[in-house]
Amino acid sequence: MNLLELPVVARTRRNHGLEHATVHVLTQRSPHRHLIGRSTAEGFFIYGELDTEELAEAASEALARLQAGERGLAIHPRCGTNIVVAGVLTGLTSLLAWGGRGRWWFKLPRLILATTAAVVAAQPLGFLVQEHITTSPDLNGVAIRGITRGQFGGTPVHFVQIG
Repeated sequence: MNLLELPVVARTRRNHGLEHATVHVLTQRSPHRHLIGRSTAEGFFIYGELDTEELAEAASEALARLQAGERGLAIHPRCGTNIVVAGVLTGLTSLLAWGGRGRWWFKLPRLILATTAAVVAAQPLGFLVQEHITTSPDLNGVAIRGITRGQFGGTPVHFVQIG
C-alpha cells in the first residue's frame, strides 16, 4: 500500500477535492466572495461570511457534480498546494542559481531568471500535484453528514462533516 492509499490520507484527499468543488460552486454564484478552506480526514472547514444553508446547497451540488464525473472541480487555482510548490521550486532554484564562485552582482541576474522560471513553472506543476497527490475527485459512496457553524476570532467558520 502506498502513502496515498492510507485511509486517513485517502479521506483527506477526497475531502480536499470536495472542499475545492464547493468553493468553485460558491464563487461561481458570488465571484467576489473571499473564502478560505482547510481539509481534514473528517471533512473540511470554510472560513468567511457565508450562510449555512447556502453552504449546504453548494456542498451538495459540488458532491453531485463530482460524483457525476466533473473531476476538474477538485482542482483549484488558489489552493495552498500551488503556494507550496512555488515556494519549493523558487527555494531550490535560488540555491542552485546562487551557488558557485563569483561576486553577487554576477549571480543576481541568474538568480532572478531562475526564480522567475520557477514561479512560471509552479502553476501547472501545482495543478498536477493537486490532481495526483493532494486531492481526489473520487467520492463514490460519500455523503455530507452535517454542517456546523462557529467563529474563529472574528471570522465565521463552517465545518462540513463528510461520511
